[in-house]
Amino acid sequence: MSSQIVTPGPYRATKLWNEVTKLFRAGMPLRKHRQHFRVYGNCFTAVAAVDWLHELLKSNSNFGPDVTRQQTVQLLKKFLKNHVIEDVKGRWGTEDLEDNSHLFKFASTSPLKPIPHHPPASRPGSINKFSLKEKEGFLKFRNSKKPDRETLVSDFMFNMYLYYAYGITFLQKTLGLTALEDVLDPRLVNPQNIVNNMTKVNKHGVVTLDDKTDDLPHWVLSAMKCLANWPKYDSSHPSYPGFERDVFKTVSDYFYSLPQPLLTFQYYELFVNVLGLLQPELERVAIEALQLCTLLLPPASRRKLQLLMRMISRMSQNVDMPRLHDAIGTRTLMVHTFSRCVLGCEEEMDLDELLATRLVSFLIDHHNEILQVPVYLQAAVQDHIAYLRKVQINYPGSGGAGVPMPIYSYCRQVSTKEFEEQKMTVSQAAIADLLENLVKDKNMSVKDRKKKLKQFQKLYPNIYARRFPTTESEAQLFEGKPKIKPPMMISMKKPKAFGIRN
Repeated sequence: MSSQIVTPGPYRATKLWNEVTKLFRAGMPLRKHRQHFRVYGNCFTAVAAVDWLHELLKSNSNFGPDVTRQQTVQLLKKFLKNHVIEDVKGRWGTEDLEDNSHLFKFASTSPLKPIPHHPPASRPGSINKFSLKEKEGFLKFRNSKKPDRETLVSDFMFNMYLYYAYGITFLQKTLGLTALEDVLDPRLVNPQNIVNNMTKVNKHGVVTLDDKTDDLPHWVLSAMKCLANWPKYDSSHPSYPGFERDVFKTVSDYFYSLPQPLLTFQYYELFVNVLGLLQPELERVAIEALQLCTLLLPPASRRKLQLLMRMISRMSQNVDMPRLHDAIGTRTLMVHTFSRCVLGCEEEMDLDELLATRLVSFLIDHHNEILQVPVYLQAAVQDHIAYLRKVQINYPGSGGAGVPMPIYSYCRQVSTKEFEEQKMTVSQAAIADLLENLVKDKNMSVKDRKKKLKQFQKLYPNIYARRFPTTESEAQLFEGKPKIKPPMMISMKKPKAFGIRN
């Protein structure tokens, strides 16, 4: 059966489900079967379904050759639960399916799942606090003004926005999407994570953490080193038959105990879409996309992912490593043991296990490139900084002569307290500037301005109240329209005291 490559885009996991169910219904052979002295037509045995679907999944470019027979059985169980198939007596949902000779048939109802109308990051009621366009506008606005205390961003904050703007732009281009918001909610991205993952690394390219409480426990790290360097491990470790299996279980138990997968729940949709690039002719594009995506991770998660992939890769290539499983090889065991520790959805999805297997297998083969700092992103940011150091700004009273922009140090170390204070001050100043731009935009219609002001007031009530302390000051925005609609009167209420979301 020919399969269609499901390209990146909103709800890719649902589209993949529909693709697999269509292929299964169109290609699975049906025939007559006798069971308990009765003949049933147009049906198939569970074992025949496992055989046929397993071959389909292994040859399908959306999933790959690492799919196991047991994973195929699990998928057929989900087919039964979702009424893609039913047993020959018409039962489904609570029924079970095993790799045996029990008979099943296709359901008469459509097995396809509906695709929601709204992409993940723009469902009704969600407001993108700081879209890429707004961030770019903020940088242009800041650079176009006199660099006084109100408009200059601190060194670290400036780096954050540069890394964010370039990183997100490159990622959108690499995925070939017209709107990255279709697969990534901008509100979930923390620019500080990108900066830390780019700049705070050791000589091996592994992220270093300021807060060691988020790091791997010493005993886990010791166990991982033991497996990665087998049989050259610490002589203080015990030695007995099956010791390596116990050490491996210690490591796997730790990663299974983590509250969420290493790629985090919030970026599940993004990484599932990168899987759409895992085609032979798009291998280089997929590597670049994963380079950028993994920069978004919290530094502690990226560090764990780097160390785990290094261990898995070494173990998979180590011919001296004893068999850790009686039936399957070391690489296959690694893929299927840690796949759900790497990628998973907060709400269990039908194809989670198959997608995670595909991604981990690719990570094992290319982790050295994927988890290194992208040179082109580093260069783009440094070039931008070099340009800003040379830019000429006209100060009032200078007779139009250009004056060099002050040069800033981008590596000045600050305390945690000072950074938090700067982050709050700079964020508030930047958001206040955006509000002022909104107020002074003469090209915007009254209707659009009211709508945007209402959204801004909902997100930043404190900043809005400082700019418009009374209804009269608010009414002055709309010449000839002194009457204020009820939604605009919210500012008269005492604003709730909650922090600004970055």
